[in-house]
Amino acid sequence: MITLRKADERGHARHGWLESWHSFSFADYHDPAHMGVGNLRVINDDRIQPGTGFGRHGHRDMEIVSYVLEGALAHQDSMGNGQAGSANAGVIRPGDVQRMSAGSGVLHSEFNHSKEALTHFLQIWILPSERGIAPGYEQKHFDESGKRGRLRLIASPDGEEGSVTIHADARVYAGLFDGEERAGMALEPGRPAYVHLARGALEVNGLRLSAGDALTLRDEASLQLAHGDEAEVLVFLLAP
Repeated sequence: MITLRKADERGHARHGWLESWHSFSFADYHDPAHMGVGNLRVINDDRIQPGTGFGRHGHRDMEIVSYVLEGALAHQDSMGNGQAGSANAGVIRPGDVQRMSAGSGVLHSEFNHSKEALTHFLQIWILPSERGIAPGYEQKHFDESGKRGRLRLIASPDGEEGSVTIHADARVYAGLFDGEERAGMALEPGRPAYVHLARGALEVNGLRLSAGDALTLRDEASLQLAHGDEAEVLVFLLAP
């Protein structure tokens, strides 16, 4: 079964400094029909104005992945990341993936790193396999060439293929598709898959998607991506 959700059906919030589209119930947007898929709980499509951002706040027991589409996002946390002398600079740009395991508790902030340009990024929350773990942080860069015309693994439970390691039963892929580029993968019975088109246009299992559209696939044998038009897509293979 394939379920299509169009971009304009998502929740929408406008806060002046922030414009956000919510794929699933979040903050003041609540829809019992859209509480998540499998262990995927949040995809917020966020645009942050220059010189602004999310002030210091706390999270627990969540795997939080940030994926920048445009601009730069500056991160600081109570583990020391993003601060002078730390191992991680905490600034992520297009091609970078940031993973923060909130675990037993962490404080962090996320700001637009630029005083002039907009930052556009996806904020993704995945429920962890285990509660109360030690907080953790990781950031890695994935070259455009590695995502061109294929699905590149960017997050997994075991860090396979150089992906960031998430403490959750989920695998996340990113791909860039244009023209005749195409890719596919077999889907495991009983596990839902979720496809989020970040930008451009793309045909997914015969359905044409535009930026912000999403598909949920349940009990489908395979996933097929084709006929992209400057498309950037994320694919989630999730817990039953």
